[in-house]
Amino acid sequence: DVSDNEAIGKYGAEWIEKVAPGKEVSVLTHCNTGSLATAGYGTALGVIRSLHANGSLKRAFCTETRPYNQGSRLTAFELVHDRIPATLITDSMASALLQLKGSSERITAIVVGADRVAANGDTANKIGTYQLAIAAKYHGVKFLVAAPRTTIDLETKSGADITIEERPGHEMTVMKGPRYEAGRVDLDYVETVSIAAEGIDVWNPAFDVTPAELIDGIITELGVVEKGQNGKFDLTFAMEAHNESVKPSTVGGL
Repeated sequence: DVSDNEAIGKYGAEWIEKVAPGKEVSVLTHCNTGSLATAGYGTALGVIRSLHANGSLKRAFCTETRPYNQGSRLTAFELVHDRIPATLITDSMASALLQLKGSSERITAIVVGADRVAANGDTANKIGTYQLAIAAKYHGVKFLVAAPRTTIDLETKSGADITIEERPGHEMTVMKGPRYEAGRVDLDYVETVSIAAEGIDVWNPAFDVTPAELIDGIITELGVVEKGQNGKFDLTFAMEAHNESVKPSTVGGL
């Protein structure tokens, strides 16, 4: 898993560097795809790590990733731990970030992970991914999916065939974390607080599906897959992974 992730990071970084040759670039990512989510390096976060190691990264931006805050809790932790220049934003700030700072920060790509990639390239990932792809398209920023071949499910023809899990409503209405008091975080005291009006209805899908039309490339451990002249992805190379009886990841859980 680590070697596959390192290859994903290498190929993804090289692809982005070719888009903006000779320049430092900034990248936006969503949810957590780093060493805490994999065996030790990461997929989308692995691409950021590779860009940083190459001296090509100006800044990484990570979304908070509501409602479970994998971005602010986990991705931000990894970026700070690795001393990678990084900035945290809320999910609702992404479009404004591209509009107001896209040029000055040289934001070249949005790189996300995947829980399942359908045969046509439609990708299921943490909720909020789809809106990032729309924003990227409008602002001329490349949108990349980083995932090993085992995530490609050739038996699922398109995203329309993927059932999206709906999570419990309390994940949106309460928040848990260490106490913050007198300017410091006290890790000895973990508290749960309410952040929504009691009695409000909640819709909490865990994932959304980004159409292949909005995806510029799918980064795998074998290289970056781009669309052919027909405007479609050819993902049949992933058949080898399926022949090895490796099951594609399922859509659900955290």
